[in-house]
Amino acid sequence: MTQVVDKTAVRDASTVILWRKGTAGAEVLMGQRGSSAAFMPDKFVFPGGAIDPEDAAVPLTGHPDGTCLRRLAISTDPARVPAILAGAIREVWEETGLVLGRKQPWQTPSADWESFAATGHAPSAAGLSYVFRAVTPPGRTRRFDARFFLVSASAVQGDADDFTHACDELRHLQWIPLSAVRDFDLPFITEVVLAELGPLIARGGRPASVPFVQNDDIVSGITRLT
Repeated sequence: MTQVVDKTAVRDASTVILWRKGTAGAEVLMGQRGSSAAFMPDKFVFPGGAIDPEDAAVPLTGHPDGTCLRRLAISTDPARVPAILAGAIREVWEETGLVLGRKQPWQTPSADWESFAATGHAPSAAGLSYVFRAVTPPGRTRRFDARFFLVSASAVQGDADDFTHACDELRHLQWIPLSAVRDFDLPFITEVVLAELGPLIARGGRPASVPFVQNDDIVSGITRLT
């Protein structure tokens, strides 16, 4: 039997899990993708998306710790790590209107970053903790090599409930208690990530290792990045 090889390009992507303490325990920020979206329509997801070429040139004012940076470089071109971090911050800004940055001027940003720079902040990845990685399975209309980052809402500059600057990519943005989040329509991989979150947040958000779901054309399975 001839094996059919999936030639859909796999794009680097970043997903951000913003969390905070609520009245019902830990809660996370999620929104619903549109019904006409080409990827995961109508699903409730964390903010995130593909890395843009311009992200590689973005100067970061803060970085994660050394363990996080080392793990990000596993099975990845180390030169891509700054773009993956910058893309995470950009996606949070675009999809939620929340700023992960530091108050300081920023000269000559690219078009993708002009609205962020206009807030008077420069992007900072200091609060990001690398907690999960997953490749979209073969056969999907779009495929991503997604890195998931956990960050406390305390890293947000301003009001973490103010979504007025968000684009319309995610509807119904809301903070959802972890105890209730499975009542929503979630992608399978999001449910897998959520299973890791409760114990991880209880430990302060620093994982002992990073689960990596490798849905490539040859090997599918979960390994641990240590």
